[in-house]
Order: sequence, then structure tokens, then C-alpha cells
Amino acid sequence: MENANFTGLSPRLSSSMSLDRNKDHDQDFQNSEMQDRNFHSMDALEILKETVSILRYNPIGFLSIGALLICPVSAVQLSNFLVDQSVVKELSIRLLLLAKSSGFPLKPFIEQACLKFSEMVISAVMCFPLYVSLLVLSKAAIVYSVDCTYSRKNFDLRKFCIIVTKVWKRIVVTYMWVCMVITGCLTLFIVLLVSVSSAFSVMGFPPDLILYPAMIVGIIFSMILANAMIICNIAIVISVLEDDSGPEALLRSSSLIKGQTQVGLLIFLGSTIGMTFVEGLFEHRVKILSYGDGSSRIWEGPLLIIMYSFVMLIDSMMSTVFYFSCKSYRMETSNEETLPVLEALTISSALAEVQ
Repeated sequence: MENANFTGLSPRLSSSMSLDRNKDHDQDFQNSEMQDRNFHSMDALEILKETVSILRYNPIGFLSIGALLICPVSAVQLSNFLVDQSVVKELSIRLLLLAKSSGFPLKPFIEQACLKFSEMVISAVMCFPLYVSLLVLSKAAIVYSVDCTYSRKNFDLRKFCIIVTKVWKRIVVTYMWVCMVITGCLTLFIVLLVSVSSAFSVMGFPPDLILYPAMIVGIIFSMILANAMIICNIAIVISVLEDDSGPEALLRSSSLIKGQTQVGLLIFLGSTIGMTFVEGLFEHRVKILSYGDGSSRIWEGPLLIIMYSFVMLIDSMMSTVFYFSCKSYRMETSNEETLPVLEALTISSALAEVQ
């Protein structure tokens, strides 16, 4: 484990590693330096490999974060334990009426889409306290653990608690802005979808043909939402590692990922496919009795919750690695090493305690 190979994504990794290298290995050092200069061209697969290496370096720490902080959120989210199905049905009916008034044909897949969207909205609202507490804390812990790994330091729970007390407010503020951005994107999508379908309906197009421009709007919206999610994920990392929060973190994130958007899209696509796949398995093998007498739910349910939590853990780790990759790519060549924000916060807290 101690010999785990890292590609130098941390802006301060190369200088810290150079202090530990023997001068008799100049050639190896030069080769490593060349690798560090080329790391900005890493694709999504290489970032995934880097994430796996980091996980292997500190498996107990990361898996503990997943078990203690992410698993409870996954269990509530997958089971829809807090969701009132009567509210979901009422919202779904309202969406169907809106779709019908906009000219959409009430086909089964449209009814299913309205039901799933309603369930997603109600679940997000009911699980919001868990998201803003356990999920945000898990993201902060993952970012801190990855930062410690790149710094070749052990996870210090006391230091982490000190850091969380210092940055908690800006993390929560950033998360609230992230929620507002996503809500705004979804609202904009519904408004555009209704407007476009209503316009074609007024022009006399039959309901079946209205689906085609609606599909185009949906594809465009998917691309916009994916970019927004990438920016939001990196903004959360920025709020932990840097002084920015809220809209400043979002702006900083959007400028930081320029030139690396394709990599971010692939990471987001992979994570989304993984979580959607596990959600589908949970839906059909745990919620719906699709085979047997249902006794397998006893072990399949917890197993799928663990799988879902693991995908969320890897997603957060990859977002952090992606942040370091983008920042190192943007960082100007300098021989000086700046003091990390997390270490500065810890030192300032220690000095305050001494005084």
C-alpha cells in the first residue's frame, strides 16, 4: 500500500515528493517530473485508475466514510421510506394535466416519466435534511481524505473536526446554491418543454409529431444539466479546499474546468449510469416482487444499498481528483509551494488554542 503510485495531480505533490527522493535517482526523478508535466492530458479512465489507487492507499478511511455517512442516505433514498405516495400521485396527475394541455399524447411512457419525475422531486424534498447534513459531511470527509493522501499524511479526525467547524458554513452555503442551480435548470426545462410543445400544438401539429421537438429540447437540456452538475460537484470541492463559497465557488468551478469539460462529462456519465443501474435493480428486485417468494430481499436490499453507496463514494473521489487535475493544469509554473487552505485553517486554530 505504501508504494502506491500517484500521477501528481495535487498542486503541491511534486514538491513534497521531491524532498523525499534520493539524489542518486536523478533519472527516475526526471522521468517522474515529465509525467507530472503531462498529467493534464489524463482522460476519465486514467482519473478512475488514480481514484482506485487512492482508495487502495487508505481503504479503511474511505470505506468507513461510505459506511457511516453515505449508506444511511442511500438506504433512505433507494427505499423511498420518507416519500408519501399519495403526494407523488397527486403531483404526477398535475404533470399529466400540464402535458395534456401542452399537446402531448398521454402515452404510457409519458405517464411513467411524470410518475418518476414526481417521485424524484418528493424524494429530494423529504431527504433534504439528510443531504445537507450527512451527504455534505461525507463529501467534505472525502475531499479531506484525498487531500491527505496526496500530502502523504494520515487522516486526523481531530484536525478534520477543526477544519469542518471552520469551513462548514461555506460548504452548506455552496450546497444551497447548488440546489438552487439544479432546481433552476429543471424549472427552465419544464418551461421550455411546455412552451415548445404548446407552440407546435397551436400551429396544428398532431400530438405524435410534437414528441420530436420535445425530444430535441430534452437532449439539449441533458447536456446543459450534465455541465451544471459537473460545475456543482467541483464547486463543493472548492468550498472545502479554497476560500470561495456560494456563487463565487460556482464561478471558480466553471473557469477551472475549461478545456477539461469532456473529461468531466465522461465522469458524470459513468457515475450516472452506475447509480441508475443500481436504482433499477433495487426497484425490480426489492420493491417489486419479480420472482420467488421475496426472501432474497433480506440480502439483496442491503447489498444494493452498499453498491449504491460505493458508486457515490467513487463519484465524490473522482470529482476531487478531477479538481486537482484541473487546478494543476491551470496553475502557473512556480518553484514555490503555497500553504494549503486546510493546513492554514488547522494552524490558525492551533495558535488560537495556544493563546
